[in-house]
Amino acid sequence: MTPDETSALIVSLIVSLRAVIVALPLAIAVAWLLARGRFVGRTALDLLVHTPLVLPPVLVGYGLLVLLGVHGPVGALLDRTLHIRLPFTSAGASLAAGVMAFPLMVRAVRLSLEAVDPALEIAARSLGAGWADRMLSVTLPLAAPGVIAAAIVGFAACLGEFGAVITFAANVPGVTQTLPMAIYSTLQTPGAEASAGRLAAISFTLAIVALGLSEWLARKARAWSGR
Repeated sequence: MTPDETSALIVSLIVSLRAVIVALPLAIAVAWLLARGRFVGRTALDLLVHTPLVLPPVLVGYGLLVLLGVHGPVGALLDRTLHIRLPFTSAGASLAAGVMAFPLMVRAVRLSLEAVDPALEIAARSLGAGWADRMLSVTLPLAAPGVIAAAIVGFAACLGEFGAVITFAANVPGVTQTLPMAIYSTLQTPGAEASAGRLAAISFTLAIVALGLSEWLARKARAWSGR
């Protein structure tokens, strides 16, 4: 691998890992609200969470740019008060990738939570367990296969995200240039087919390994939880 190819791989791993670390707790919270909550606006929240699945990724990236750009309502506030600028940065690339992977993560956790018998939570409550205790000792351990699947599938999805990331974070080598963008850039360079092939092979291998690891860990978690 050339230094540029290695850089794209490292950037991809950092961007994807950061996105999952930030998005997974939020995905668990939202999944719990959708699986257990009964409140006005639940359907609207469900639709909003899953909107990135049906929108063009470029549109999602553009929406983030309008909202979080230095002249956007949120971006201007962040820049003025905290001196934080997200567009065209590695953190911005993680944000865009995380937004696109978020619905997949929420869905995986939600399906696992819905498979947990509510009677077990009721029994724990009757024994004096508080909400946090029930969540940590009953609900999340039983939903562990879905949480693990959400983390790894989300990571794989972030590795492959292109449209939202390039629109919001651009294609800056060594900063925001992930594997998909490196492949795109390489394809625009005459005589660089070998490099594009290597990058494509690396991307494909990472995706397959991530999916295989997700399935293996989910099986282990199901065996551990007795499901």
